[in-house]
Amino acid sequence: MLREIVLDTETTGTDHAKGDRIVEIGCVELLNHIPTGKTYHVYINPEFPVHPGALAVHGLSNEFLADKPVFAAIADEFYDFIRDGRLVIHNAPFDIGFINAEFARTGHPQLNLPDAVDTLIMARRKHPGAANNLDALCSRYGIDNSKRTKHGALLDSEILAEVYIELIGGRQVGFDLAAQPMKGGGSSARGDTDASREAKPRPMISRLTDEERAAHAAFIEQLGANALWREYLGETSPEAS
Repeated sequence: MLREIVLDTETTGTDHAKGDRIVEIGCVELLNHIPTGKTYHVYINPEFPVHPGALAVHGLSNEFLADKPVFAAIADEFYDFIRDGRLVIHNAPFDIGFINAEFARTGHPQLNLPDAVDTLIMARRKHPGAANNLDALCSRYGIDNSKRTKHGALLDSEILAEVYIELIGGRQVGFDLAAQPMKGGGSSARGDTDASREAKPRPMISRLTDEERAAHAAFIEQLGANALWREYLGETSPEAS
């Protein structure tokens, strides 16, 4: 099972080297690129003033943050949540730089930037010359970001999870891996040859047993009415309606 953590932070400013700190962390867990409904979210007292420019972006004031836990108080639980997952971040150097500055104060291991998936780099490679901020990618992929009136770490992580899935192949990710015949007798893992494009699609035959379907349905119910999984399946539970 591939465990990934889609992560976003909000901060007091743009430069941790000048004392800026993290004020919010939001994480969304994926297993094999599927949101599980498990998240991590916390507001943090930065013990450092929020710059007016940052306040305009995320709306988290000094007054609001004053009674929130300091980073040292949440460092262990945060580290435990992300430690065995591959991080997925939009503009990873920014967030990892801030997190490592906080971890340096608490004595936690530093995150390794090359180990993270940077969706900004992915988007620039896939859409060179185009705007590749989160709002632009939502517009490009038809992802609803109407609730994003302000930046928020958890909401942005949930949106980024959808963007990431589109960047790696969309809802059909993994279904293009079957080898397809090529002209000349070879094969292509992506099936993007002329021969495969001309072939008519054949319906897939379900190999699931009734027991497996029942077990899967029970698993979905355990995720709760607001689980992101339901959105990808187009499901709406009675509790969510």
